[in-house]
Amino acid sequence: MTTTASHPTAEVELAIGGMTCASCAARIEKKLNRMDGVTATVNYATEKAKVSYADEVSVQDLIATVEATGYTAREPAPPVPDAKDAQDTSGSGEPHDELRPLRERLVTAVTLAVPVVAMAMVPALQFEYWQWLSLTLAAPVVTYAAWPFHKAAFTNLRHGAATMDTLISVGTSAAFLWSLWALFLGTAGEPGMTHPFELTISRGDGSGNIYLEAAAGVTAFILAGRYFEARSKRKAGAALKALLELGAKDVTVLDAGGRERTIPVSELKVGDRFLVRPGEKIATDGTVVEGSSAVDASMLTGESVPVEVARGDAVTGATLNAGGRLVVEATRVGADTQLARMARLVEDAQNGKAAAQRLADRISAVFVPIVIALALGTLGFWLGNGAGPAAAFTAAVAVLIIACPCALGLATPTALLVGTGRGAQLGILIKGPEVLESTREVDTIVLDKTGTVTTGRMTLLAVHTGDNAGEAEVLRLAGALEHASEHPVARAVADGALEKLGSLPTPEDFVNVPGLGVQGVVDGHAVLVGRERLLQEWAMELPASLAHAKSEAEAAGRTAIAVAWDGETRAVLEVADAVKETSAEAIRRLRDLGLTPILLTGDNRAVAESVAREVGIAQEHVIAEVLPQDKADVVKRLQGEGRSVAMVGDGVNDAAALAQADLGLAMGTGTDAAIEAGDLTLVRGDLRVAADAIRLSRRTLGTIRSNLFWAFAYNVAALPLAAAGLLNPMIAGAAMAFSSVFVVGNSLRLRSFRAVN
Repeated sequence: MTTTASHPTAEVELAIGGMTCASCAARIEKKLNRMDGVTATVNYATEKAKVSYADEVSVQDLIATVEATGYTAREPAPPVPDAKDAQDTSGSGEPHDELRPLRERLVTAVTLAVPVVAMAMVPALQFEYWQWLSLTLAAPVVTYAAWPFHKAAFTNLRHGAATMDTLISVGTSAAFLWSLWALFLGTAGEPGMTHPFELTISRGDGSGNIYLEAAAGVTAFILAGRYFEARSKRKAGAALKALLELGAKDVTVLDAGGRERTIPVSELKVGDRFLVRPGEKIATDGTVVEGSSAVDASMLTGESVPVEVARGDAVTGATLNAGGRLVVEATRVGADTQLARMARLVEDAQNGKAAAQRLADRISAVFVPIVIALALGTLGFWLGNGAGPAAAFTAAVAVLIIACPCALGLATPTALLVGTGRGAQLGILIKGPEVLESTREVDTIVLDKTGTVTTGRMTLLAVHTGDNAGEAEVLRLAGALEHASEHPVARAVADGALEKLGSLPTPEDFVNVPGLGVQGVVDGHAVLVGRERLLQEWAMELPASLAHAKSEAEAAGRTAIAVAWDGETRAVLEVADAVKETSAEAIRRLRDLGLTPILLTGDNRAVAESVAREVGIAQEHVIAEVLPQDKADVVKRLQGEGRSVAMVGDGVNDAAALAQADLGLAMGTGTDAAIEAGDLTLVRGDLRVAADAIRLSRRTLGTIRSNLFWAFAYNVAALPLAAAGLLNPMIAGAAMAFSSVFVVGNSLRLRSFRAVN
């Protein structure tokens, strides 16, 4: 146990190999935490261990402890945002595919197991030597394809543990070895042997029975489930790569003489001055030393309104220069940048997330020892009662075979396959079974504002005109001038004008006034569009009615733009990030599911409260002005209050919070980093789908649980018959087939799931 005298002073992250289930992660975590001065968290999904350790402990000590537990450990190489990182380290130049060995075993198992099962279950296919063909086909399945299960079972045995792997290995091995005995030493190998289609209960010595279809079929079914699970699990680290790929790859550096040269961002040093042209990403965190512009930071901060920057202002790497030419002096590079820190936040949140224990493993830990004890007890009972070795071993092996989880192997994969397939039809992507376990307990849902509750883009919402102009004329002149600008607010005005008028005139003259707005000539009119201060520089003031409209717009958190031409102020335009039409309905549905909605945003409180009022979120459930890196801390704080938290977001700034939450729902219209960090992806970007996603996830989890119950109920009900020696192969096959058909049928009911209209 960790002693109070030793305090962790260093941290390391280890890549763990050889884990096959969540109980493996729990075992490694337990062993590490028993070391003095060590605190460890092991995540099965990301295959990583985050370890804090004291000075007297070395990294090699930690690795040795993991290896002594039966697994591998190493310090992972840092992620590199380059296509080369996907190359095979062997030097062959071929892309490395981690799933290839599992896929090869699955293809082998399915190809060979299908004819074995068909011959065993259909008497018409049982030709004179069919049993020997079954043995030939089943042998590679039970040895090569099922090797991961046997290896894991041996590792578990060494540590006195039992999991689903143990049950699969024991059951398939028992079925295969008994079949070998029956074929070579019993009567099952005789020409013309058949499994007759009869459902009678009788005691026999089992020498004419083979169970190859059970061994091969179970292996194929469970390998299929493992393969689809592994495909989902492999994406867990993709959030980090998506974050790193947001940054610029190259940068134009200015030397002392003002000459330009392009270098990779990795070579940039603190103090270097670099050029950022309009439309380019800012290469790293820095300070503007020349120029002014509007910077779109929405992908990092979620802030919908572009930030005006000028000389002396700080800028963040990976944000987009939406306006003029900037010269920036680098203040932080590499791992010190805000983007890199956010990547670390995502990884920390993923590693700190408690790995969900698989239901089947939890049950297997108790079920396997009971089955083995019952098999040994059966053997001893029949030997002690003079039944003879053949009858005694028949009954004992029948216990092991009937416990082999054919239906259990189907319980999770089939429900997931149908549930995720139905989800995909409805625009809901579910990453894996661990996700479903979180949905039942969730009681609080945190909603990012920008891009989730709102559209995430600036929109023209209202036009307030004075007595000296009409709305159409205001939109025509202001829209024409703003159409020539790249500023996001200007684009909102231009798009709104085009939507209402259909076409706009071309300005005869255009000048961008940094930080204030634009001015120019349209249809012979000298037009000004921008902040009130721009009009004041031309000795124009807002009349009382327009000044009132401006103050009301700003109180509601909207951007107010003044419009003037020919020396007179004519109108005030309201621009803001508009609330999605479906958001209010979505929040009502989330409440109906028993969830408390909380609005979380980096925007100012006035904007946040205005949006909350519009969609029906209580003011006390609004958390505003939160820095991007603090969103995960807000989720942590809510969890600390005893809440089970779901998070819905779409931006890079939401990625860490999505990973930290008990359930992360990423809007499919958002960034790759957010999508990869989330547990569920809502393809359509409609918040109403979040309610459907939680309903579908809960329904799928309920189906998995009922499948597991009936699969084990079948085992438990059949075990006494097996122990009594009353199971012939046809009864066993029919019972196993019925339980599998029931599980598949139960899973198929998920196809009837309907989204609420």
